[in-house]
Amino acid sequence: MHRALTLAALAAVCLSAACSKDKAIDQPAKLTPFNATLNVRHLWSASVDDKKAVALRLGLGVASDGQRIYAAGHKGEIAAFDARTGRLQWRGHLKAPLAGGTAVAGELLTVGASDGQFFALDSGSGQVRWHVRLNGEILAPAAISARLIVVRTVDGRLHALSPADGHELWLQEQQVPRLSLRGTATPLIAGDLVLCGFDNGKVLAVNAGDGSMQWEATVTPPHGRTELERLADIDSAVIAEGSNVYAVGFQGRIAMLALDTGQVWWSHEASSYRGMTLAGDTLYVSTADGDVVALTARTGTEVWRQSALAHRRLSTPASMADAIVVGDLQGYVHWLDKASGALAARVSTGRTRISAAPVVLGDVVVVSNDRGQINAYRVSPRGATAAKGTPGAPTPQ
Repeated sequence: MHRALTLAALAAVCLSAACSKDKAIDQPAKLTPFNATLNVRHLWSASVDDKKAVALRLGLGVASDGQRIYAAGHKGEIAAFDARTGRLQWRGHLKAPLAGGTAVAGELLTVGASDGQFFALDSGSGQVRWHVRLNGEILAPAAISARLIVVRTVDGRLHALSPADGHELWLQEQQVPRLSLRGTATPLIAGDLVLCGFDNGKVLAVNAGDGSMQWEATVTPPHGRTELERLADIDSAVIAEGSNVYAVGFQGRIAMLALDTGQVWWSHEASSYRGMTLAGDTLYVSTADGDVVALTARTGTEVWRQSALAHRRLSTPASMADAIVVGDLQGYVHWLDKASGALAARVSTGRTRISAAPVVLGDVVVVSNDRGQINAYRVSPRGATAAKGTPGAPTPQ
């Protein structure tokens, strides 16, 4: 029942945007030339079988342990590639409609499915160690530690499983609104706490040992007269750094919370269903409108805002040494200067949408699109003016 409602909600949101009196506002911004300051060189390509699979726009992204890239396809294929060369290490097939994305820690690789199946594999060989079935769709990667694996399902439940055999250690849950966006947040294990955002606009902190609730905090209070206006999902992973937690919700705000109590220290009006990244003392957020915004982590003060990619359905941003990188709905990858937000480079990976966050390994960026195609790029500084036709040069739409 909830699945139908979430799909209906998302369709209604899209319909309301399409039927707006001012249609031009919601059209993806046209890409214009600029002077590239980064050189982007293509390293390798790979893929998992996703032909004729339904594109869920959920970002079935890749994971990495630094040596390998792990990818999964909606039709059940899962594979590992050498992170430097893209050479296939192993490939397997799980009889399940994969949707939760891969997660890896040490020798353990996990992936979830929309029918509730959850798999743990050996990361070196791809052999299935165990699998369990949970009562709910799995639409986001799990969080893994030596003590537990935490999985979020769309029915508002947070499952803690044993890494050894998958048996359930504890269960927590939050009430799910009648309407919500299609997607769930990835849990985060921070020391002795498990943190996760929920569709009701709350962040929950749970004791990792026994599942007892430590605190809950409302980041995005639902508001408005209609259920569509009251959508307040936190569908992106929270970030924990030191004694602080950062979270952002849809149609709400971004906030800094105290890790030990959940007290809100500051909040800033924002709307995001993709999420953010923290680099140094700055938060970088992809908003629902397609802006990329930099905020001072300590105070929430806006540093810069880049609106050149408006309504291009940006992925969660990823951080490199001096740049922020995002993918968009037409398969472009964009690099923005960290200090100013200026466009620094752009490449096209094809015409397929990039929903998942890019993965950064030093000066290499690995990007996967919604059809299971994977591309790796090496990024380096360059002169102020990009040569015509060279990688990283401006690419007009």
